[in-house]
Amino acid sequence: MKTIYVCEDSVTGIYSGIYDAWKSGKEEGECGIALKGLVEQELFCDYAEVEESWKKAAAVDRMIRKNLGERTHRDLYYALLSNDREKGNVVLGTMMAARRLPDSRRIMEHLSHPMVEKVFELSRSVGGEAHNLKGFLRFRELENGVLYAPITPKAQVLTCLAPHFADRLPLENWMIHDKNHQMFAVHEAGKQWVLAEETEEMRKKQKEKFDRVSVEEGQYVRLWKGFCRAISIEERKNPGCQLSHLPLRYRPNMTEFAEGNIR
Repeated sequence: MKTIYVCEDSVTGIYSGIYDAWKSGKEEGECGIALKGLVEQELFCDYAEVEESWKKAAAVDRMIRKNLGERTHRDLYYALLSNDREKGNVVLGTMMAARRLPDSRRIMEHLSHPMVEKVFELSRSVGGEAHNLKGFLRFRELENGVLYAPITPKAQVLTCLAPHFADRLPLENWMIHDKNHQMFAVHEAGKQWVLAEETEEMRKKQKEKFDRVSVEEGQYVRLWKGFCRAISIEERKNPGCQLSHLPLRYRPNMTEFAEGNIR
């Protein structure tokens, strides 16, 4: 009978589910991964709730790096950051398919396998969104001097963005706020960045503070918006071309498109 391992929607949670499925000794098709709150009951299946564990997750992470290589590790990790409900299942399926290859490190070349193809698509989508946000993300200086940037991504891309900005702004206090997933990437000047979960209490207390920028920031915002208006040519506007380079969903958090949400 097929066993479905039900886990939390996080990299640690899904890796813990994969650990339990792998340890069970079941073959591909005999086990699967489902996310809590998104379980669709199937006939003739057992459902096992997974206990999330950093130890389990670390073991799976090491196994992937050792047997599948860094490139595949990146693809699988990016796939797990996506918002696809089947992401845990396709990552497990890809890992099990790799066991049958003479060289498991070449698993991502086998795009004819449906699980591998899906992992490839999810990885490409997450990587593309993270790449876009590295250019479209806008920091603003708050009254307390902290640089703050809100984003509303589809995928959980904070771990893709934080190393990029920590490398470029190592001596600044900054935070990137993922509003969709209620998470922060927080960096203290001269230290390592960390992830923090946004609580309901924090959301109520901090909302107005995030809208209040420093005097200097307000001046730069007005200058930047004025510059964008000055260089635009009304007669040469091409909305279709603009959308291909800058999708609408990124614009609400960009300084040049913001209207009345900062003061």
